[in-house]
Amino acid sequence: IDGYNIINAWPVLKAHAENSLEEARNHLIQMLVDYKTFTDQDIWIVFDAHMVRGVDNRRENISGLHIIFTKEKQTADSYIEMKVAELTRSRKNEVRVATSDWAEQQVVMGSGATRLSARELLIEVEDNEKRIIKKTETINSSKYFLSDRIDKKTAKKLDDWRKIRE
Repeated sequence: IDGYNIINAWPVLKAHAENSLEEARNHLIQMLVDYKTFTDQDIWIVFDAHMVRGVDNRRENISGLHIIFTKEKQTADSYIEMKVAELTRSRKNEVRVATSDWAEQQVVMGSGATRLSARELLIEVEDNEKRIIKKTETINSSKYFLSDRIDKKTAKKLDDWRKIRE
């Protein structure tokens, strides 16, 4: 995932970025942690640091997400292209690249990956959030209350006991 490309393409993240780029990055990371948890995909988010002097590659792992900050004079695109070439060497890997950069999409498709626009990724993330909410509601509405799991006779005894204590 081309991190800054996504931040600039998603309205909610773009609004965060106007206040703080770090806030926008953290928000994107949290959205993708939830997405990864539900989909169990390996996810790499790449942020450019090519304009920052003296910076070397920095890698972080946050809840299973691979977060990459490129080194000085290295773009996210060049890192993504290198990573795609590495991952597509094995035919077992299905590699998708999320970016709305048309030129980058063409390069990664030529390397054997598929492309996902920022808009398409947002739709997947939002659909995933809806499935998480639905699953959570289902779990919460399932027999998680004591009254849902005991017989009526026992429930009556407990209710009578509660009334005595009041």
